[in-house]
Amino acid sequence: MKSQIDALRQLTHELLYLGMDGEPIYADRFHQLNSEVYSQAETLYDKKTENDEEEATLCITLLKAYSATIYNHGDKEEKVQEVLDRSGKVLGKLSDSLLKCQLLVACYGETLDEELAEEAHKIMSGWGGLLTAEQQNISDELQNVENDSYLHANTEL
Repeated sequence: MKSQIDALRQLTHELLYLGMDGEPIYADRFHQLNSEVYSQAETLYDKKTENDEEEATLCITLLKAYSATIYNHGDKEEKVQEVLDRSGKVLGKLSDSLLKCQLLVACYGETLDEELAEEAHKIMSGWGGLLTAEQQNISDELQNVENDSYLHANTEL
């Protein structure tokens, strides 16, 4: 299961950052990545995990995958909500950690629930001054969601 989650996470990352390296974006590669991400997310959606950490990792990966892909077979919103529900169940079981912070930020990106952002900030405040690359990445990701005026404007409609 871990290898499937890792493969989906890598593909999702590639899709999200396609073209950010200055290389042109080709329609066939964009289509291929979207198809692969959506297909792998669908495969992993119903999988049962072995522990809370694996469940959190799967939820993070699925939320990002569904967010990244343009495809929807009519039930994507319901599946995202189910993953958010699964996330809520596991969040209470996780100790304050990078993994919990990553899950909080992934959920916040979908819901814009300020309590999630506040809890993530609380965890981050305990990290001290010198951050690891992963800590810096999640801190940047939270800041990007908080600063995305388009997201916040659409929730106020």
